[in-house]
Amino acid sequence: MGFSGRNLTKKQKLSEASRFSHLNRTLDIRAEVKFVNPDEAKKLVTEEGYTILDIRDKTQYDRAHIKSCYHAPLFIENNDSDLGTIFKRTMHNNFAGLLYGLSFTKLNSDFVPEVQQQFPPDSKLLLVCQEGLRSGVATKELEAAGYQNLAYITSGLQSVKPGTFEKEGLKELQDAGKAGLVTIQGKVSAILGTVLVIVLFFTIIFPDQAEKLLQMSHLVEPNSQ
Repeated sequence: MGFSGRNLTKKQKLSEASRFSHLNRTLDIRAEVKFVNPDEAKKLVTEEGYTILDIRDKTQYDRAHIKSCYHAPLFIENNDSDLGTIFKRTMHNNFAGLLYGLSFTKLNSDFVPEVQQQFPPDSKLLLVCQEGLRSGVATKELEAAGYQNLAYITSGLQSVKPGTFEKEGLKELQDAGKAGLVTIQGKVSAILGTVLVIVLFFTIIFPDQAEKLLQMSHLVEPNSQ
């Protein structure tokens, strides 16, 4: 956009030119995001001074995490009490929660402020999650907030071999996402998994009927005690 057709003084023109120049420099700034595997991630920490930021939910973090890392969850447990959330939480707990041991979560609106309290924008941060997907989302959030030196393990902690990092927790880092019935071997888990898949499809295809059944079960419970 030029200045033609506008009656500006020389001082005003210089002021606007300076403003546009500053805007262009700002828009040209891009974060240096590094996409790495576990071995490359280890080098970033030991040789380039990157700090590890674990963004998983508390459940997975407690099972196993890299020693001396910082924890700022991208998702937190969803304990909202509105009817829609209660219905979704119940369905989740009866499927993903039971089968995979996954918590019912929601996006942590304080994620970026929590990171900003710990690290200035010029910090070198290595983001880790279990599969690598959440790290990609978190990287974009931090990039938008002005962080310039970001990296994450694209395949997540599930690809980290024992001994790569010193860890804390009862499980290996690669197994921190495993819980629930999937850890039980044999036909029992296969059968229960099939049943739960059927239940999930029922709630997706017939959500109104599923919600009515849930409400009816809540009405029956007090009378059966």
